[in-house]
Amino acid sequence: MNPLDNPVLLVVFAAVFFYVLYGVIRAAVRDGIFQADERREKARALAGNSRER
Repeated sequence: MNPLDNPVLLVVFAAVFFYVLYGVIRAAVRDGIFQADERREKARALAGNSRER
């Protein structure tokens, strides 16, 4: 029997794949939230400067 035919090994590889995918998606969401916060701060700063004039 080929070791790659083992269903337990398939489950382990799938679990590792989905864990890595989870980490990538989590990092992307975190970075997206960070970028949105930066843009919001820039917009507030620009709006604040235009009110002062």
